[in-house]
Amino acid sequence: MISWFEIPVADMDRAQKFYETVFKVSMKVQDFGGLLYGWFPPKPASESATGALVKQESYIPSTTDGVLVYFASGDVANELAIIEEAGGTIVQGKTQISPDTGYMAIFIDTEGNRIALFSRP
Repeated sequence: MISWFEIPVADMDRAQKFYETVFKVSMKVQDFGGLLYGWFPPKPASESATGALVKQESYIPSTTDGVLVYFASGDVANELAIIEEAGGTIVQGKTQISPDTGYMAIFIDTEGNRIALFSRP
């Protein structure tokens, strides 16, 4: 049911570098009259949601408030191994939700956002 998400950032260059490093993707940044968007690449032929990093004064990063976005992963341990080196902080390491559901982890990105990872068993 999710079709789009936006992650607030204070420093677009820093945030772009962090997410490109952790998820091994390339992001394109566009300026829409002072509203900066750093686009996450969509998965071809996929129904999964995509989104963007957003820099504007009305977008405020938070380590505790707001919606928690979960990024899909083959194994959350892969991204967890990169997060601190890329400037983030691990809040909750790889945790099994249940044997049938899979695993999750939570981190704080370079902008102060609480973000999660999810992988299936």
